[in-house]
Amino acid sequence: MEQPEDMASLSEFDSLAGSIPATKVEITVSCRNLLDKDMFSKSDPLCVMYIQGMENKQWREFGRTEVIDNTLNPDFVRKFIVDYFFEEKQNLRFDLYDVDSKSPDLSKHDFLGQAFCTLGEIVGSPGSRLEKPLTIGAFSLNSRTGKPMPAVSNGGVPGKKCGTIILSAEELSNCRDVATMQFCANKLDKKDFFGKSDPFLVFYRSNEDGTFTICHKTEVMKNTLNPVWQTFSLPVRALCNGDCDRTIKVEVYDWDRDGSHDFIGEFTTSYRELARGQSQFNIYEVVNPKKKMKKKKYVNSGTVTLLSFAVESECTFLDYIKGGTQINFTVAIDFTASNGNPSQSTSLHYMSPYQLNAYALALTAVGEIIQHYDSDKMFPALGFGAKLPPDGRVSHEFPLNGNQENPSCCGIDGILEAYHHSLRTVQLYGPTNFAPVVTHVARNAATVQDGSQYSVLLIITDGVISDMAQTKEAIVNAAKLPMSIIIIGVGQAEFDAMVELDGDDVRISSRGKLAERDIVQFVPFRDYVDRTGNHVLSMARLARDVLAEIPDQLVSYMKAQGIRPRPPPIAPAGSAPQSPERTPPASPLHTHI
Repeated sequence: MEQPEDMASLSEFDSLAGSIPATKVEITVSCRNLLDKDMFSKSDPLCVMYIQGMENKQWREFGRTEVIDNTLNPDFVRKFIVDYFFEEKQNLRFDLYDVDSKSPDLSKHDFLGQAFCTLGEIVGSPGSRLEKPLTIGAFSLNSRTGKPMPAVSNGGVPGKKCGTIILSAEELSNCRDVATMQFCANKLDKKDFFGKSDPFLVFYRSNEDGTFTICHKTEVMKNTLNPVWQTFSLPVRALCNGDCDRTIKVEVYDWDRDGSHDFIGEFTTSYRELARGQSQFNIYEVVNPKKKMKKKKYVNSGTVTLLSFAVESECTFLDYIKGGTQINFTVAIDFTASNGNPSQSTSLHYMSPYQLNAYALALTAVGEIIQHYDSDKMFPALGFGAKLPPDGRVSHEFPLNGNQENPSCCGIDGILEAYHHSLRTVQLYGPTNFAPVVTHVARNAATVQDGSQYSVLLIITDGVISDMAQTKEAIVNAAKLPMSIIIIGVGQAEFDAMVELDGDDVRISSRGKLAERDIVQFVPFRDYVDRTGNHVLSMARLARDVLAEIPDQLVSYMKAQGIRPRPPPIAPAGSAPQSPERTPPASPLHTHI
């Protein structure tokens, strides 16, 4: 039953596929009350979608809808299908035109208005449906913020409202089933001179041109002619791409240390046949064609039997978000003295009138994406490691806005304002303790474990952690709760302890207890700034790397708890979408308010 250490020598079988494709989202566009540009009829609208480049900030045309004649309230049939990344801020722009000729040159047509949003805004809206006003104005960028600004176009008035655009997102759900199966074999050919065989299976799906694409291989069973392989799961998309009758070829090999695996034989089946489960139909003769041609009395090289087969629909991050799961975003900022005096330019907390410091940059990059997944946009913001007025007591979970009853701030701007307020009122001190803020958010997460809420704690810190044992224990306890922890390390300190907490290589443990899930993601901020440390080379890349693990962590919690996504709410026609109900807080400092 043991998988050999030398499985790396499976040569061409080792590299089964590249990275898993991103989730694809289908965007549907409708408009209401467009401007009427035609003299004797209504406008003939066309919608053009643009995507902004992550690095160069240039807008590129992604696609166009069809033209719908003579209407101010179009519902476009042609969709936009885009790759969706939770961890990236995907800026979108929609331009509407009244088409006056067959020319593809957009300058030849009347401009009706435009709207800007992110894909996260659409997906994170109730029912994944977003309404935005259209405004007249060609696109321009604010040189300081990089955000879109309206400008005069086609004689229009900048900022003038000219109708509404309605954007709906739906994840493409083809072939989202996952098949779980187990096989055994009986009386396989003996291939090893001093032993039996070390068999493994390789699965291929057929292609239209008659070729086959590898899609799975089992583990190697050592020294047996009657192996029972472990149960494995495979997306139906990978197995047959949704075609129940597509040929699936299974080859049986005897593993050899030098990679020259001996071919035992093969058989073919299909998803439809496998779906019958354990039966006489799913006992397959393993045939070696060359051996069959040479030996007239050859029957087979053994048999392979399907022991079990089950199929279930794979639930995705978007299923839970569309079903109403809210992400509760909490920020914790390091106010220890190792950051330096905030009044001096060498401090990581220095508030320059010209640019954001590292803490503010990190908070903005992550917050601008994650804020769209929280309906009330109220975010608790905490500090740790400072002496508080008036008595100078040291606190490791104080509200940045100074309000013990309500630590929540309105939006990212509200958090930044509270952060700056704290810098002016508290005294940087120490030590660097994480456990209090981790436990703080965990108490909140523990109050609602039905899948309707998921907590994300962002810790921004500069130093070496002081309470490693307590933090490990807090994280191990939190791993069974609906929560994730993001740690961004700013400054030039050594962050070896943070890498250990990350748990990508070795799952963290405390007092002999292993964390149920990996819930921590650590990113060093210095990897994303220039040599001066003052300018982020790529805010988008920083946010992407910081948030990349959140969707899988959320889904892993839901699966572990057996929580299925709720059906998305259906809003009555013409009514404003309603925000999902939020569970009341247990106490002011322990949850959203």
